[in-house]
Amino acid sequence: MEKIYGIIGDPVAHSLSPVMHNAAFEKLGMDAIYLAFRVSPEEVGDAIRGAKSLGISGLNVTIPLKEKALFFVDAEEVAKRIGAINTIDFSSGTPVGYNTDGIGSLRVLKETTGEIKDKNVLILGAGGAAKAISFYLDVEGARVTIANRTKERAARLASNLHNADFSGLGLELEKRIEASDILINATSVGMHPNEDATLVSADMMHPDLVVFDIVYNPMETKLLKEAKRAGVKKIVDGVKMLVYQGAASFKIWTKKEPPIETMEKAVRAALNRD
Repeated sequence: MEKIYGIIGDPVAHSLSPVMHNAAFEKLGMDAIYLAFRVSPEEVGDAIRGAKSLGISGLNVTIPLKEKALFFVDAEEVAKRIGAINTIDFSSGTPVGYNTDGIGSLRVLKETTGEIKDKNVLILGAGGAAKAISFYLDVEGARVTIANRTKERAARLASNLHNADFSGLGLELEKRIEASDILINATSVGMHPNEDATLVSADMMHPDLVVFDIVYNPMETKLLKEAKRAGVKKIVDGVKMLVYQGAASFKIWTKKEPPIETMEKAVRAALNRD
């Protein structure tokens, strides 16, 4: 019998998770399909209960539901500590929540920069993705700064980490970037259809900065274009993180080794068609 997987979020029509996972199912010859479901924050509990009742095998969770969804699952320990989930597995009968965002981002950064320990990392945003990424970087020994429009929210997230600080935006942000080795956009700013938006411009960056945008649609966001203008040598788009976090979810659901190369190729092909 065909197994059903999916992603819940609002908005969700832009998501390429269906393209990625369906390519993986086809590659492995699995009788499975992955669909996108638009779910508002008010309906997330009903959606998770409904998915369980309908026999859906697994879900991904995207913005703005990652934190709210935590309260409707039996979250594993790391997801509890992060305070957000992006993956739900229904195989045991009880919905179990995981967070693979941090795993994906850490793998990307290690491939790009090597050692993370003692790096100064500035993370834009304080939502579910920022929580996961900052948790894993903190464990690796990075010095993390959380920058957010709402400074109080940034302070709350920083207080849960071992070696972290917080910042607002504007002039304060410029000084933080100057002292940073790695800049990560963990917000949805610059995501399709608002492709001309960025929180950081070229004049705020230095060439030795690593700039990583978790937004993957478009592949080259306004932030990454600004990084190129600034002469930044290491620029990382969001496709790899999408693939690596998706691969971790795939393994949780199916207990199979995910075809990572096939997944990445499918995502990049879809983005190049748009």
